[in-house]
Amino acid sequence: MRRLNAVPEALADLEFDLPNPEDAQLPEPEFQQQLEQAWLVCDRFDLQTDIWRGRILKTVRDREKWYGDGRGTGFLNWLKERDISKSQAYALMALADSADTLVEGGFLEPEDVNQFSKRAFVETAKADPEVQQIISDAVKRGDRITRREVRQLSEEWTAMTSDMIPPVAKEKAANHSLPVRYLAPLVKEMQKLPESHQEPIREAIAESPDVDTVKQATAEARYLAKYLEAATKVQAFENSALNLEQALEEALRVGCLSATADLVNHAMQVEQLMVKLYLAWKRLGSLSERLYVDSGASTPQLRTLLACLNNLTSDVLETPLDSNGRMVRLQMQADSESDL
Repeated sequence: MRRLNAVPEALADLEFDLPNPEDAQLPEPEFQQQLEQAWLVCDRFDLQTDIWRGRILKTVRDREKWYGDGRGTGFLNWLKERDISKSQAYALMALADSADTLVEGGFLEPEDVNQFSKRAFVETAKADPEVQQIISDAVKRGDRITRREVRQLSEEWTAMTSDMIPPVAKEKAANHSLPVRYLAPLVKEMQKLPESHQEPIREAIAESPDVDTVKQATAEARYLAKYLEAATKVQAFENSALNLEQALEEALRVGCLSATADLVNHAMQVEQLMVKLYLAWKRLGSLSERLYVDSGASTPQLRTLLACLNNLTSDVLETPLDSNGRMVRLQMQADSESDL
């Protein structure tokens, strides 16, 4: 079994000659470069440390399985003594498993881990095998792997293998006449849509597989998803003659999809805020009444505090809108006085 090597000597000694922040003769680019180099060493050391911590935790857990009480008490006590939560422990063990899997699967050599930041390594471990192979090839070329690069490669791979992108667009992406970075956001937005709304977008891209069409399709898919998600949550639309699909078609026909989606989304937010405001107002009134009963003449400042909040606990709420003296007034009224 091949495992990641022990912490390299270069990482074992974390003594840095950091630049003097008061050195006016040191150019800013060189100052930043020295800091970045030190930071990268810490990042790699952090990754190595967490991998080995994960292995240690696995060893403790496995020992408990063989000789423990069957309830994991020894393992849990071990975590408690070191102030490690169960979620942290399992995350570290998962990291150790990922490290061994990548090495044993032939994607990485033991020393290749030093090319990764901690976050980049975690992202690589979660990526598809094809993406891991691409990253492996980059590592073998000596490339430094960042989390951003791993995510970008994963998104691009998803786009190139997705059925949502028509073949003609994939062909253009493969020969670099259509940058694949534009397809990844499109797939991300189209995944939120039902099949009936995906098909027209696919047809539009198949007809004109260029950057402008992809950008427009991405924006349309984003607003479609926003509209469809929010529309089903707006209570004002219930028990009405409104046909949401036909309203959507009309918005598309006259070219106001974005405004319609924003309108519906804001309507949903206003309704939700109204409910939250009402419940918070009821709670504030209840607490105010309790404090008034529990306090008395011996607590004048508490009584003053309660008096200051009258504008928020009465049926008409008042609060300043801006520094010009304008006020916002809201009247609170429910159909029933029963608790919500």
